[in-house]
Amino acid sequence: MQKRTMIQAAIALALAGTGGAALAQANVFKIGLILPMTGQQATTGRQIEAAAKLWMAQNGDTVAGKKVQLIVKDDTSLPDVTRRLAQELVVNEKVDVLAGMGITPSALAVAPIATQSKTPLVVMAAATSSITEASPFIVRSSFTLPQASVALADWAPKNGIKSVVTLVSDYGPGIDAEKYFKDRFLFNGGKVPETLRVPLRNPDFAPFLQKVRDLKPDALFVFVPSGAGAAVMKQFGERGMDKAGIKLIGTGDVTDDDQLNDMGDVALGVVTSHHYSTAHPSAANKKFVAEFQKANKNLRPNFMAVGGYDGMRVIYEALKKTGGKGGGEALLGAMKGQIFESPRGPVFIDAQTRDIVQNIYLRKVEKKDGQLWNVEFDVIKDVKDPGKSK
Repeated sequence: MQKRTMIQAAIALALAGTGGAALAQANVFKIGLILPMTGQQATTGRQIEAAAKLWMAQNGDTVAGKKVQLIVKDDTSLPDVTRRLAQELVVNEKVDVLAGMGITPSALAVAPIATQSKTPLVVMAAATSSITEASPFIVRSSFTLPQASVALADWAPKNGIKSVVTLVSDYGPGIDAEKYFKDRFLFNGGKVPETLRVPLRNPDFAPFLQKVRDLKPDALFVFVPSGAGAAVMKQFGERGMDKAGIKLIGTGDVTDDDQLNDMGDVALGVVTSHHYSTAHPSAANKKFVAEFQKANKNLRPNFMAVGGYDGMRVIYEALKKTGGKGGGEALLGAMKGQIFESPRGPVFIDAQTRDIVQNIYLRKVEKKDGQLWNVEFDVIKDVKDPGKSK
């Protein structure tokens, strides 16, 4: 009798322990952050992880009674790895949200998993227009290449640039940048004698830049992913293209704030269009930059950082709105339509497209206090993705 009582007590204790574990599990909100922490796009991963951790340090790790847990995984920018990690995070870790996505192929690899498991996927970096159409569970906090490219195609012909050769990385965002810049520039009366595409992996820009030099356009329009801008700028300078009277223009990726100071004086005067600059003069951005640098050994936040920072805000606000209850569909619904002041300026998550609406700035590289900055000189307000405006 006594033995049976002891066994029953042991079972009751074990069940109580299980209940406690289940309760603890129920009170945890998991964010699976998949990023390229090593390899060619490692700067993207470093910036987004730092920004996500800064958001949590500033806003706490408990929201609506839930303990927020950030699980960071390195996909090395290989889509097969991204897909496997996403599956593991959804099935084994039971994450509430997937996030990150350093490049477009990674985001597209995870889209079906987000759809099948009804897990919101917050894209903090990848910038091909069509990404949000790949799954109804994708929300984007970064930008799109059409947003960034069109503004420059309007600016160039008004500023003495009549012929432009385009040079882009040969994958989704590059093809978007090429198409939207070229179409708008031609519409505005410009000429595009050549469109050049460089391999995404281990690119050698030298033969392409030589071809541009031979063509002698007024300007070269460049898109390369974050982290590759310094190589383009170095080879542009080495080939004396600036001295040959060819201007370099592009989306802001090419004068990435993370690398700008290392590019040297060849970057001076380069005009780009983008949604964020470390030098953006708002009070919200000055606070963001100061606190980011303090937390990360004086590292400058770039446009990837702001995508990560705002992505965390979108997740936190959705969790607050749902009161910590409800699954992926409720969270997704609470992410749609959010309006807030970002370090980049005012932004809006379009409820229909789940894509970001934001200001696009024209900027010029200038030297101030011995450092290079992307200094804004014009703004186009509330730009929707032109890829979805048809």
